[in-house]
Amino acid sequence: MSSKKIFAANWKLHKNPAQTREFFKNFLSEASKSLFASSNSESEIYFFPSAISLEATSQSLKDSPVKFGSQNCYSLSQGAFTGEISAQVVKDIGGHSVLIGHSERRKIFNEVDQLIADKVAHVQSLGLTPLFCIGETLEERESNKVKQVLETQIRMGLSKADSTKSLIVAYEPVWAIGTGKIASSAQVKETHQLVYDLLKSVSFEKSAILYGGSVKPDNSKELLQIPHVDGFLVGGASLEPLSFMAIVRS
Repeated sequence: MSSKKIFAANWKLHKNPAQTREFFKNFLSEASKSLFASSNSESEIYFFPSAISLEATSQSLKDSPVKFGSQNCYSLSQGAFTGEISAQVVKDIGGHSVLIGHSERRKIFNEVDQLIADKVAHVQSLGLTPLFCIGETLEERESNKVKQVLETQIRMGLSKADSTKSLIVAYEPVWAIGTGKIASSAQVKETHQLVYDLLKSVSFEKSAILYGGSVKPDNSKELLQIPHVDGFLVGGASLEPLSFMAIVRS
């Protein structure tokens, strides 16, 4: 696994193409002052815009070291699948990654582990990097089912994956996202160690593990000191160039 820290921005259903171009104009201008000054940058950055802004992202990031991908895809590249996203098209426009199994996809759109496994394998087969999301709800945590839930998600979600190919994992404490509850450093440390151990049991211990629980500029530096926190999957704080840049600089 690379020693670089990974910072991934999930824009969810925000920003139209014009707003996307404006964001990257400001972000790249700011990043060029320090972040990209050296070819040995210690950060790797990914953006996941909404589908309709993927092309604007591709055009904006051309010739920059910043990577991008889609928030979802189907498990096949083409066919009669109305409304789905083709990972092959994401690759064709210069994308590097696909977000798979995000808690909102699992909860709102009822995505099950078997479908997620197919998506992970498909994305890897195209030479793209799956950013595979896992995490437990508040009910599951309070019922002491954290290990059971994460083990099931990892074993089933990666059951068709290739451990010799690129994979990034994002742990999302679903109960700490938009609820006002905050995961303590001790909880993050304990759970990231658990995730690492579970990944090791299925031969994916080289995968970077990102933390995705309401990361902000004021808590990012502390969280990065925790073992097996290899970066962040950032939601709301990634929508403003300076806010996200502050997290990257941490």
